Parts: sequence; C-alpha cells; structure tokens
Amino acid sequence: HLAAKIVQTLPHVTLTPETTDGREGFIHLYAMSGTAAEAELRFILRDFELEGLAAKGALLQQVCQAVAATEPRAEIGCQIKPQYRNMRYWLEKDMGPVELARAAYRDQGLDPKSVPIRGGTDGSRLTELGLPCPNLFTGMQEIHGPLEWISVQDMALATKVCLGIAARAAQG
Repeated sequence: HLAAKIVQTLPHVTLTPETTDGREGFIHLYAMSGTAAEAELRFILRDFELEGLAAKGALLQQVCQAVAATEPRAEIGCQIKPQYRNMRYWLEKDMGPVELARAAYRDQGLDPKSVPIRGGTDGSRLTELGLPCPNLFTGMQEIHGPLEWISVQDMALATKVCLGIAARAAQG
C-alpha cells in the first residue's frame, strides 16, 4: 500500500513521459516488485538541465518522506544514483566530434539537424567520462516500442556515415 501511495502522490498529469514532450523532463516509474513485507520501486529521472534533474530528485525524496511519515512502522529509503547527463555540457566545450559527424552526413548528401533527445544513451555516459560521443541518427522508427524497426536503406546509409566519420578522423 505504501508503494502505491508513493506512485499516487507523484504528479501524474505533468511529469510522466507520456504527459511531457520535447525538452520537458519527467519522472518515470519503470519497475515495481514486492511482497507483503517489502516493495521496490525504480524510477528514471530525466531533464535536460542539471537544476531540473535535481528538482525531480528532491521531489521524489520529498514524496517518499511524506509517505513514510504516514506509517511510523515503515522504513522507506530513497536512493538516487546518477545515470545519464546531458552530453551538451561537455560537447559545448569541444564541438569537434559534432562537426566531424555533420561533415560525414553532408558527404552522403544529407542535411544534418541537431535535435535534442529526452532519453539517456551510452554516448551521453561516454561523453561524461571524457570520450565525446554525439548521438547519430540511424533512421530507426517506433523507437523503444515492441515494433521498433529500421529500413535496410537507412541502415546502409548510417553505415556509410560511420565509415565517413572514421575516414575524416583518420585524416586528422
């Protein structure tokens, strides 16, 4: 019941992935498990800005504390672990990898566009660790759904772009 109270207390109309769009951050409950004695909730916190990310973490902690206060026999913990950061904070300091990718796209006759994405990627984590990895468009459709797909043509073009990046990087 307490786990359900936590979920019910969080904003449902403003901060879930399905109620937000574009550059809006969110709190996403992605896993629940438990027994009569113990329950675990796992959330993903996303925001383009560090301040927004911190605010979402503070809200989640505040909700957990408020629910814990309603049942003195319960022990409710709220641990927040960093996962992904906005790679912009690092790429703005060195746009070389981004420009390299844009040039490789132009070599294939494509007009590169920079569109922020709301999710985390391996590239954002690698960028944070010092290996700049801008996200590259691959042509995928129905992203993260059970029907996710990519055409053979788009995959071939993405491969050509990656080979172009490698060739340009080797030239220095």
